[in-house]
Order: sequence, then structure tokens, then C-alpha cells
Amino acid sequence: MSKRNSQAAKTAARERLRQERERQAKKAKVRRQLVVAASVVGVLAAAGGIGYAVVQANQPDHWEAAKDAKLVKPANTSGKDGTTVVIGKADAKKTLEVYEDPRCPICASFEQAVGGTIEKDLEAGKYKVQFIGASFLDRNLTGEGSKNALSALGAALDVSPEAFLAYKSALYSAEYHPEETDDKFKDDAYLIKIADTVDALKNNKEFQAAVKDGTYDRWALEMSDKFDSSDVQGTPTVKMDGEKLTGSDGQNAPMTAAEFTTAVDKALKG
Repeated sequence: MSKRNSQAAKTAARERLRQERERQAKKAKVRRQLVVAASVVGVLAAAGGIGYAVVQANQPDHWEAAKDAKLVKPANTSGKDGTTVVIGKADAKKTLEVYEDPRCPICASFEQAVGGTIEKDLEAGKYKVQFIGASFLDRNLTGEGSKNALSALGAALDVSPEAFLAYKSALYSAEYHPEETDDKFKDDAYLIKIADTVDALKNNKEFQAAVKDGTYDRWALEMSDKFDSSDVQGTPTVKMDGEKLTGSDGQNAPMTAAEFTTAVDKALKG
């Protein structure tokens, strides 16, 4: 091989090596740019996620927002906020006040033992009944079942007083009433399942929509405020003409049908 050819070969080899180095450098630059771009996207995504989380954390929860929602009063109510719920014959002279919290286990026992007697007394025109619902157990135990059940009771009351009474009885029944620490009433599907045991509410699309949409959520809060502003300290509490009715212990609500009837008859004579 001549020196000329040898020199040319070396030159060509050096050129190929230079070109290869340039290609590798370009590839490395592209990789660096891609890594930087991905890092920027990741940082922005993380920042966006944090920002979204902060915004969401500062949003009021559903029941906080419900305080400012439009007040929809159920049919068959009266009073400024629709929180006067009185059921019974118009000519009944006296009114029995019943204070209950939907999650209250003692209220469930009271309804199971005495609820049937109250309904019979209403049919007989013995007295009218005013119901005042509470949700203090949601605060004490945390949760939203009491408020949610009150809202569903508003939806039932909008159907009819009879539907309200039957639904209230079903909510407090031994079959469906949960332990007070089990916030089962927060589940709309569970409230609708219970409602399907009531003829007037079974497959009632308007009732179901009202429960799912929270139509009476604001009303439930107003009803709860009414309880909180009363002088009643616990549930169940029953009163006649402002006087508390008690069982044989002289302190708590009468928890048997016999004790209840004795207390009511005494109050009616007073």
C-alpha cells in the first residue's frame, strides 16, 4: 500500500470517527432534553396535584354547603322553616311532642315498644303528635347518618304523613336500625332499601330522587337546629303541654306501652 493510500485511509477513518462522535453527542443531548422535560412535567403535575388537594381541602363539605342551599320544605309541614311537623286529627285537643335522633338506639327501643301505641292513639284522635328530629349523635360519634335519615324522613313526609310514620317505624325497626357507632344511615342506598318496605315509598322514583339529590338536606339541618335550641338534653324525650312524660323511674321516657299509656292518660287529665 502506498503512503498516499495509507494517509487517505487514516483521514477517512478519522472523519468517520468524528461523525460518529457527533451522532453520539446529539443523541446524548436529546436524552438530556427529554429527561429535563419529563422532570418539569413531573414537577408541574406534582404542583398541580398539591394545588388541587389544597383547593379540595378548603372546599366546604357537603353538609357545610347544605347550610347555604335553598330551603325546600316538605309538604305536610308548617312554620317558618317547615320544621313544625304535626300529625293527627285536627280536633284533637292536646299535642304530644316526640324528640328523637335517628341513630339513637334508645329511640329505636322506644319506637319498637311504643310506636304502635302512638299510631293507634293518633287514629283514635286521642292527641296529635309533633315530631322534632335531632342529629347530635353525628357530632358526638362523628358521621352524617342522623342528618341523612332526617332528610329522607322529609322526603317521606312530602309523600304523606302516613308514609312518614311508616318509614320512621321502619328506620327504627330491629331489622334495619344499626348500632349507633355504625353510621349506616349515611348511605342513600340503605335508606332507599328500607323505604322499599313501605308501600307508599316502594319504587317511588320521586322519593328516591329526593333522597339521592339531598332535596331536604337543608331542611334536616333546620330541624336539627330546632332540637338544639330546645331545652331537651337527650332522646327519646316525650312531652305533653311542655311537661316531660316519664316512666316508672320518674326520669326517662316511658319505655313500655303500658307505662306510656299511664303517663299519657295522666297528662291528658291534667
